[in-house]
Amino acid sequence: MQTNLKEKILSYLGNGFDIEAHEVISKAGSVWVIYVDENTDKAVISESVLKPLLNLERFDYEEVEKLIHPPAKVQKVENAEDGSAEVAKGNAIIVAGDNLLMLTMKKVAMRAVTEPPTSTVVKGPREGFVENLNTNLSLLRRRLATTKLRFEKFEIGKYSKTAVVVAYIEGLTHPKIVKKVREKIEKINVDGVFDSSYIGKYLERAEQSLFRQVGTTEKPDILSHKMLEGRIGVLVDGSPIALSVPFLFIEDFQDSGDYYRRDFRATVLRLVRLFGSFVAILLPAVFVAVQEYQYQVLPLKFLITILNSTTGIPLTPTLEMLFVLLLFEILNETSLRMPKYVGMALSVVGAIVLGDTAVKAGLLSSPAVLIAALSGIGLYCVPDDVGTFSVLRTLFVGIGGILGLYGIVLGFLCLIGYLASLDSYGAPYLAPYAPLLLEDLQDGVFKESNLDMKKRPQSIPNLNSTRQGEEK
Repeated sequence: MQTNLKEKILSYLGNGFDIEAHEVISKAGSVWVIYVDENTDKAVISESVLKPLLNLERFDYEEVEKLIHPPAKVQKVENAEDGSAEVAKGNAIIVAGDNLLMLTMKKVAMRAVTEPPTSTVVKGPREGFVENLNTNLSLLRRRLATTKLRFEKFEIGKYSKTAVVVAYIEGLTHPKIVKKVREKIEKINVDGVFDSSYIGKYLERAEQSLFRQVGTTEKPDILSHKMLEGRIGVLVDGSPIALSVPFLFIEDFQDSGDYYRRDFRATVLRLVRLFGSFVAILLPAVFVAVQEYQYQVLPLKFLITILNSTTGIPLTPTLEMLFVLLLFEILNETSLRMPKYVGMALSVVGAIVLGDTAVKAGLLSSPAVLIAALSGIGLYCVPDDVGTFSVLRTLFVGIGGILGLYGIVLGFLCLIGYLASLDSYGAPYLAPYAPLLLEDLQDGVFKESNLDMKKRPQSIPNLNSTRQGEEK
């Protein structure tokens, strides 16, 4: 029976060359230990498993558990198929008579906890999530040392068997949101999951929307703060980026450093991000519309400067702007995919040399290059929405070139109406401005002191509205 179990496990694993099967001749008889060569700590296997098994007197769970030393944890396994699945995950399997026992001996190579490159701060915590799920859960539990913190684990992916954890605070997070998130994750049927972005796509309510409806963060302090407002966190093994729902559009204009600096400074920076986004999306479109139709709104001297610059340009203002934007997009993609130092040099050469040469050659006008450059700078005021704003910018240039300023105003109103129609797990996407929630305005574009935020956001469904002071 023992030999059959061992052969079945090896057969399920395809008798791979990296599968180790060690035989231990114990007092009770032959015992087999099976594990993956590179995924299991062999030094611990030798000292904590193989040597103690020499003294095994009976083929049962209690005897093996008594002999195996920490850090190994012994669990029963029902059959050879389940045992092979555990070996594939990096654990070890002991075949003792007709008993199958699993040892949690996984060895994971991981990087140290450092400040995430996408969320650097001048003041505040510098710890960031890493690719190891257990480390990320410990970072979260250290900040939320409450007995109400709940972790629900799922295994997603027919082949990857990726661990996905839903984190929330019981008694604070609304059960309806937990239920909806749980149901969506349980319905995922995919070959493999290798990053949290895979899960994020399944959690979005409007799947075809240009705007994301799931928040992302690489910092445990930010995720903890969101969970204290009634949100749910989703962490995926192998990904340093955690997800959060519900998600509000205003969160894109907030930064982790806003809560560690003076309130006035945080408000100014949020206004700068908002202004930068308007510049990124609308400035090229307005420039084109003014050139094509409403040139009379420009001051006379500025109009003369533009006319002098565009004399002899073979393209219409709309086509010229679209060409410049396309050129900048190509340069951006190229610099991202080139080696780090080469990409930096390419950006400088492309933006300065190529742009200047195109202007001198009479292919492009200098105002168009300047407007596109200003728009490109504004895009990166909100890094998470660069892709979305880039598409909107191109769309509005087309609208401005066809319908002028009136078309831009109409298009912008349609955009606001669409955003107001979105809903993220019971939270209005444009809250606290549509609908208008006066108490939530304390942490909108204008940030008030943390001392004044005595209530949790009304826009986020939760079971306890009191954040500071005694509950009423």
